Amino acid sequence: MIITTTEAIPGKQIKRILGIVRGNTIRARHLGRDITAAFKNITGGEITEYTKLMAESREQCLDRMREEALTLGANAVIGVRFMTSSMMQNASELLAYGTAVYVEDD
Repeated sequence: MIITTTEAIPGKQIKRILGIVRGNTIRARHLGRDITAAFKNITGGEITEYTKLMAESREQCLDRMREEALTLGANAVIGVRFMTSSMMQNASELLAYGTAVYVEDD
C-alpha cells in the first residue's frame, strides 16, 4: 500500500476516493523513562527513551490507519498528517489521518 503526504502519486491516477481513515494511540510516560529523562535534562543530550516511544507510536498509528484503509478497499492513502494532543498529565494521543483512495497506473 502506498502511503504519502502528497495529494497525488506520480504515475498513478486516483480512480476512487474512499474516505478519511485514521489510526491513533494514547501513550503514557513511564517512571523509569522519566527518571532517565530528568537526568538527560540536567546533563543534556537526546532522550532516546522518548524518541523510541514516539517512533513506536507513529508506526502503530500508521499500521492502524493502513488497516482501516484496507477494509475500505484502498490501495493508497494520500494527504497523510500526524497530530498530537495531551490527554491528561503524562499521557498523549498521537493520530495519523489521510484520505483512502484506489489508484491505478496512468
